[in-house]
Amino acid sequence: MIRIKKIVTRGLVLLLLCFGAAGAQATQIKIATITPEGSQWMREMRAAAAEIKQRTEGRVVVKFYGGGVMGNDKKVLRKMRIGQLQGGAFTSGSLATYYPDIVLYTLPLIFESQDEVDYVRARMDPVMAAGLDKAGLVTFGFAGGGFGELMADRPVMRNDDLRGQKVWVPEGDPISVKGLEALDLLPVVLPITDVLTGLQTGLLDAVVVPPIGAVVLQWYTKVSYVTELPIAYTMATLVIDKRVFNRLSENDQAVFREVMTAVYDSFDRSNRVDNESARQALIKNGLKFVHLDEQTVRRWREAAAGVNYSMAKEGVFSLSLLQELQGYLNEFRSRNGVQAAASAEIIE
Repeated sequence: MIRIKKIVTRGLVLLLLCFGAAGAQATQIKIATITPEGSQWMREMRAAAAEIKQRTEGRVVVKFYGGGVMGNDKKVLRKMRIGQLQGGAFTSGSLATYYPDIVLYTLPLIFESQDEVDYVRARMDPVMAAGLDKAGLVTFGFAGGGFGELMADRPVMRNDDLRGQKVWVPEGDPISVKGLEALDLLPVVLPITDVLTGLQTGLLDAVVVPPIGAVVLQWYTKVSYVTELPIAYTMATLVIDKRVFNRLSENDQAVFREVMTAVYDSFDRSNRVDNESARQALIKNGLKFVHLDEQTVRRWREAAAGVNYSMAKEGVFSLSLLQELQGYLNEFRSRNGVQAAASAEIIE
């Protein structure tokens, strides 16, 4: 009898150790990004990962792979689907296959100022987050990257200045392709990781990128002129596979959300300051800033509005949400005495 009790006792201890070890096992969340190692973004994200680990008592461990070591956005999404990665930091266009309406903020020439962006985002960010969630991706906020402006090796001040010029379009961005084609321009589709080489070899003549992107990615070294026109708002977000996120306890989910949301709020604010600093750096490095003539601006806006509307009608993204966004823009412009843009006339 004593021997049986000892066996049972040892068995119970073994079971408790096994179940205890399983319960204490950390959930590892591996996240990839093309953001360069050593950048302020990576430093802040790693600090956030350390805070999450500490506050969840080691139950959640976040590991970042920076510098594009896991490949471009397309490859990262594929690795998320097979479970090799659990998350990634993406530009909004890269997530369109999951949630097509995420591209609405970045439609060409839909916004004319940062104030317009702020007004619309205050009302539509929750809609975008809910759409991603429904698609199986949990997000923690959006970080605006500023407006992409046209940068080229020669001045672009009218439409004819771009004729025959090869303009970069991000991989997986059919909207920009159609927009450039509507202007009789030549889009060249490349992953972001190949753009610098494209500029070096002559495969590309021009890019659309915010100042901070041109500096961080070193593209400014291959261009000489910046055309001051807010062509497209840029935005990034970090997403986690919802299935993985839901495995965390409610308390651990709350910690993760709190920490990452604070980080993305910080990115959203600091990117504005960084873009202005990057603009000054471009000027210091000899880049010249020029303006489009009004006739070309008007033509570009009308063409972009037409493309945006036709793609919504085709079902590429939601027409009703595009109209909602445009309604907020009209509301903002009316309150501030700004003349309605061409897109408002077409969509209504």
